[in-house]
Amino acid sequence: MLDAVSDLVQTDAALDVPVGGLDSLVAYFESGAKPKADWKVGTEYEKVAVEARTGRAAPYFGPNGIERLLERIADRFGWQPRREGEHVIALEGARGATITLEPGAQVELSGEQCPNIHCAHEELSEHVAQVVTTGEELGILFLGLGIQPVSRVEEIQWVPKERYRIMAAYMAKVGRLGHRMMKQTATVQANLDFADERDAMEKMRVAMGLAPVLTAAFANSPICDGRQTGYMSYRQHIWTDTDPNRSGLLRFVFSREAGFEDYARWALDVPMYFIRREGRFIDLTGMPFREFARRGAAGHHATMADWQLHLTTLFPEVRLKTYLEVRSADSQPPSRMLALPALLKGVLYDRDCLGAAWDLVKSWSWSERLEIFADSHKEALRARVRGIPLLDFARELLAIATTGLVRQEQRNSRGEDETVYLVGLQQQLDSGRSPARTLAELWERDWKEEVGRLVEFARYRIA
Repeated sequence: MLDAVSDLVQTDAALDVPVGGLDSLVAYFESGAKPKADWKVGTEYEKVAVEARTGRAAPYFGPNGIERLLERIADRFGWQPRREGEHVIALEGARGATITLEPGAQVELSGEQCPNIHCAHEELSEHVAQVVTTGEELGILFLGLGIQPVSRVEEIQWVPKERYRIMAAYMAKVGRLGHRMMKQTATVQANLDFADERDAMEKMRVAMGLAPVLTAAFANSPICDGRQTGYMSYRQHIWTDTDPNRSGLLRFVFSREAGFEDYARWALDVPMYFIRREGRFIDLTGMPFREFARRGAAGHHATMADWQLHLTTLFPEVRLKTYLEVRSADSQPPSRMLALPALLKGVLYDRDCLGAAWDLVKSWSWSERLEIFADSHKEALRARVRGIPLLDFARELLAIATTGLVRQEQRNSRGEDETVYLVGLQQQLDSGRSPARTLAELWERDWKEEVGRLVEFARYRIA
């Protein structure tokens, strides 16, 4: 979510050069273009961790904390620990995957770039087995929810990372819910490739147009601070009062003429958080990148590596780097986690399906997009646009994605195509309810607001 993985990335020597003007910034996006045969899918999976005994947020520090979890995973499964100061804050895997921590010690797997969802399934299954078995030894459970359900913000420990200290101070100035976003929320994010500028912007427009539908279909965060919030995706509502300069829907994306230059110009005007020099973060909060590129700051001048880092601190519903990141979904249980990348692969990697998905949402005005997006946070699949519930749009989208995946004919060793990863989503939509609606009803009617029953229902299990 906050791209903690960028802490681990070694700066490409080719980017350690001064920013050369708008053309060089646009060229950075262009460098990600790939022929269709080379397109892959990456998935980032965040999960909230709780104490098995109390259901409260697992601490980072201590003998039964998340730092100890990382140390044990590294010792047993061959991951390489990465430290900030004396503390382990991330792990690196042999195949390009990383395990990082969000500010409230939510554990994130940033998976390898996979040619198909079957590859992602193998990786996720291995990861779940590792964190579940190791976590249970420490009294830690992982929940398939989009938000920490019990502990209040002030009760959750901060992961000791300098970048989070800088971000936290700035977010307190620009929104009321930024610390909630940092310490409580969890998402699943799909990363997808593009062929060229036109293809990238078309995919970005479709995915951003679908943001209300994706939010509704994957809404899974109705309970926070031990109570119902009134929102089916409280995680998405939190983003509306975190930092409006860098999050939400981007109006220019819906113009047919929009290109990389438009995204670059928008990014240039978003205030920065920091730059990185010799492994240390330097606070530049509040300064637009445009100003930094023009005159420098703190004795430093803008490089392409700074631009790369700045792009990781922007949080629109679809983020552009050298690939596209779709960020609209709450985190899910493992059984539904791969539905998001499978859905998007089916839609975005087939030209006919891409067009069909755009047909679902292309007629909405800008004001309608904003209204239905806000409504999707609160009502999920019950939200309506022009009298039609988002449930109907979600079912249509699922049918389009299924067609795309069938055409792509990517099969596993059992002969199954990638539509197998849509089964959980299909069942949810067949019920007519979002995951959050099911949770909210159980919480009040069956569980009588007992935290232990919520934790038992939502906990990760090894398949």
